Amino acid sequence: MARKTSFVQELILYAISAAVSYLVFAAGLKHLDPNKEATKKAAERKKEIAKRLGRPLIQTDTYEDVIACDVVNPNDIDVTFDSIGGLENIKQELYEMVVLPLLRPNLFAQGKLLGPQKGVLLYGPPGTGKTLLAKALARESGAVFINIRIANLMSKWFGDAQKLVNAVFTLANKVQPAIIFIDEADSFLGQRRSTEQEAIVQMKTEFMALWDGFTTDQSARVMVLAATNRLEELDEAILRRFSRKFEVGLPNRSERAKILKVILKDENVEDNVNYDHIARLCEGYSGSDLMELCKQAAYYPVRELLEQEKSGQITSETPRPLKQSDLEKVLSVTKLSKDAAADYGMRRQTNVLSNSGASSDQADINLTDLARLFAMMGHVQPTPSAPENIPVNKSSSIPENS
Repeated sequence: MARKTSFVQELILYAISAAVSYLVFAAGLKHLDPNKEATKKAAERKKEIAKRLGRPLIQTDTYEDVIACDVVNPNDIDVTFDSIGGLENIKQELYEMVVLPLLRPNLFAQGKLLGPQKGVLLYGPPGTGKTLLAKALARESGAVFINIRIANLMSKWFGDAQKLVNAVFTLANKVQPAIIFIDEADSFLGQRRSTEQEAIVQMKTEFMALWDGFTTDQSARVMVLAATNRLEELDEAILRRFSRKFEVGLPNRSERAKILKVILKDENVEDNVNYDHIARLCEGYSGSDLMELCKQAAYYPVRELLEQEKSGQITSETPRPLKQSDLEKVLSVTKLSKDAAADYGMRRQTNVLSNSGASSDQADINLTDLARLFAMMGHVQPTPSAPENIPVNKSSSIPENS
């Protein structure tokens, strides 16, 4: 009887020890989890998205929780097509090819030719509105916006990068309609080279395989949208997967006038501003440059108010409205960033050439003076046409009977 009681006690102690060891081990693994903070943040984001979209809380794994941190609710985006000046043709085509299939899939369910677009690429110079178009697409279509960041796809653990790329598409399928957006796509989907790290190449390969692979649901309302300033840097296989490509170039005069009107729409501006005149003076400006122009001009009324306060001649407690002369003043004293960079590079090159030219001239002068000194010592007159100012003795240079 005593042996049986002792055996039961040992069994109970063993069970308690095993349970404690398991709890300690589980707590240690949870503490060492590299995605702990991201998982916690993603759980809160999922609840918020489910509440705003009126959808049930989706079940996700650890890797999808990391990607969920980059999910943007379309209701949180304050950019619409009306917020973008110009680009009317591009906006119309994007609405027909991207927004309508996501909003009204029944119209495009007949056959395969009218299926939703799987890839759209926006390319062009910096500051022309590519990112704004992407945000407007998400807003107008009501699609969940997954803003992919390369930093979230990288991991120090072997194989995690491919699993995170896979999580991008699995999460997009769970929350569809969804738009997977990649800004500065050349930095992630650039040409594959032998000098690249193996992890980067595997990420690109996994992304392309999942994009239109055998396991991809062709009827899924998931689209990859990318923007880049360097189209030539993209991999050829990536370019093939973008079914439509739109060049977002610099705005013309009429588009610049529309952009200025959109920027100054809700601002305190005088009614007599001639937008066409300002647009004519802004040749070569992008939409981003026009925004910076208006921001700089908006400081002039504030400066005048501060100067009036210093002199004691305050006429109003609020700055005056923005005038056309403020915009013209900014245009007369500032340059485009690319022009300023080009001018600075030209000045540096000119300074380098002038400095090297001065030292070369000084060296020529020193050689000439040295040649004259040798000629005087040898009572020989230097020949002006001699190469490199080296003195030549006429009597010994050419024989008389030659």
